[in-house]
Amino acid sequence: MTILKLAIRNLRGAGIRTWLNAVALSFAFVAIIFGQGMLQGMNKQVEDASTAFEFGGGQYWQNSYDPYDPLTLEDAHAPLPPVLDSLATAGKAAPILVVAGSMYPQGRLKPVLLKGISPVQKVIALPTAALGDTTEELPLLIGSRTAASTGLALGDQVTVQWRDADGAFDARDGRVVEIMHTSVGTVDIGQVWVPFATLQKLAGMEGEATIVTVAKGMRNTPVVEGWNFRTPGYLLSDLRQVVQAKSVGQTVMFSVLFLLAMLAIFDTQVLSVFRRRREIGMLVALGMTRARVIVLFTLEGALHSVLAVMLGTLYAGPLFIYLNRNGFTIPGMDTFGYALGDKLYPAYTAGLILGTTVLVFVVTTFVSWLPTRRIAKLNPTDALAGRGT
Repeated sequence: MTILKLAIRNLRGAGIRTWLNAVALSFAFVAIIFGQGMLQGMNKQVEDASTAFEFGGGQYWQNSYDPYDPLTLEDAHAPLPPVLDSLATAGKAAPILVVAGSMYPQGRLKPVLLKGISPVQKVIALPTAALGDTTEELPLLIGSRTAASTGLALGDQVTVQWRDADGAFDARDGRVVEIMHTSVGTVDIGQVWVPFATLQKLAGMEGEATIVTVAKGMRNTPVVEGWNFRTPGYLLSDLRQVVQAKSVGQTVMFSVLFLLAMLAIFDTQVLSVFRRRREIGMLVALGMTRARVIVLFTLEGALHSVLAVMLGTLYAGPLFIYLNRNGFTIPGMDTFGYALGDKLYPAYTAGLILGTTVLVFVVTTFVSWLPTRRIAKLNPTDALAGRGT
């Protein structure tokens, strides 16, 4: 306790030098938490939206289906197996039939994917209830991005064309019955949703599907011959790899900032040991062991991290709370290619804050200890005379 009181007194005596070091260290502390919180919040936001609007609890893909190869769509359909059909009947799965097609908004050709889905499904958050329209025209559900790129509005009529199971082209007039607003571009851009049974009939693929999305939280998914089950982890793997790559880039940037703050602490300790040689010699002459003197100087340096955390909490705490609750807008977020909404909500978890605090304290303590090792070699007589060894 005596060493702690003495260390605090010495920090107070250092005056502005102490506060400059604490401020520099607090900037690094706050920057690490802000950047990692923003990345974690982005990751969580995208994963939640993708799970809600597209992936659910996982998907069964027909063996020939490859979302990255549109040429496979011609063969990527098969009769719905009884086990998956029973899940769909129980409301635990949503079969989707995918057919390559085109539509002609205002006389222009636009390639699209026609996706059939049941109007009464509740597995994913798409507003498919509007597809229950029983008019003679084909009801169409499109996203706001598709509507903007085609110039279509609610109630507009447009011709859609597709190629059926026999390879023959067919077309029909459809009407936009719903324009959904979602941050998930993969269910919006170039996608036209139609009633499942209607698309099966029009494409000559009665009883068939391409994808079967199961409900979120479903366990013990059965093995189905001819269908590959893709877990949510598999479906989100591309996103997680991007986040991991971004984390590496952030780590490099924050390491540079952190090293600059550590350099300030190191220089302060070197200068402190050099200028306070007489004090060190007096403490040793009064009976304090060299080990306790080293602990004293190391503790003085480590206390800079405590001050940095206090300062960071003071000026950044209210900001983090506000951003976590209200989010903030980044211009052009909808062009990033990820399921980001109008606002980005950073996620500042207790683990992130505690882990960063421990990291700052441990590294600061180590950097503070390095220059103090020469105290063990200091001769008390020379130190009292103001000379070093």
